[in-house]
Amino acid sequence: MAENGSETSGTVYRRCLPHPAGEKNNTSRVGSSKWIRLNVGGTCFLTTRQTLCRDPKSFLYRLSQADPELDSDKDDTGAYLIDRDPTYFGPVLNYLRHGKLVLNRDLAEEGVLEEAEFYNIPSLIKLLKDNIRERDCRTSQAPVKHVYRVLQCQEEELTQMVSTMSDGWKFEQLVSIGSSYNYGNEDQAEFLCVVSKELHNQPYGPNTEPSEKAKILQERGSRM
Repeated sequence: MAENGSETSGTVYRRCLPHPAGEKNNTSRVGSSKWIRLNVGGTCFLTTRQTLCRDPKSFLYRLSQADPELDSDKDDTGAYLIDRDPTYFGPVLNYLRHGKLVLNRDLAEEGVLEEAEFYNIPSLIKLLKDNIRERDCRTSQAPVKHVYRVLQCQEEELTQMVSTMSDGWKFEQLVSIGSSYNYGNEDQAEFLCVVSKELHNQPYGPNTEPSEKAKILQERGSRM
């Protein structure tokens, strides 16, 4: 700071010269920007230093504080490079922002848990483990539901039909309904084949309960 002084009638006047443009607080801004860019697996995230400092035990806290013991690289834009899946990082960052775990329906909690453990966020790790435990408990206690189908076939088609069942379908009952067709000198026996498939964690619908016809055929088949 420079001063100019002039004396008039015994009074001293002092004028402060301004700092050169761009010089003020230049040094103090280095490393203390409010905003931080993260390049996670090729996807860029912009957040505040305050958000990353929510948990002082986390990897992100150390990163935001430029921990000298943390070997971190930056891309051409100055964003910190993190070799992790950006899909699962979004919920982690949002948790640090507002303290709530918000997941899309198609996002696996196990994937977010992996990221929470990598970034070392204990409160989020506990929350996810509790959620996964409750989910698994509900799944194990849910009743097994079945969908049934009744297929009509001839004797010569029976072996092929049973051997080619797939996609979780399994054979339940076989009911003979006699010989309805005659080709040449040979009778062709007719059968009704009852098959079923398990439905896990799906609400009952019009096709998930066995039909009355299927129930009757099962009863008849069990007495044969």
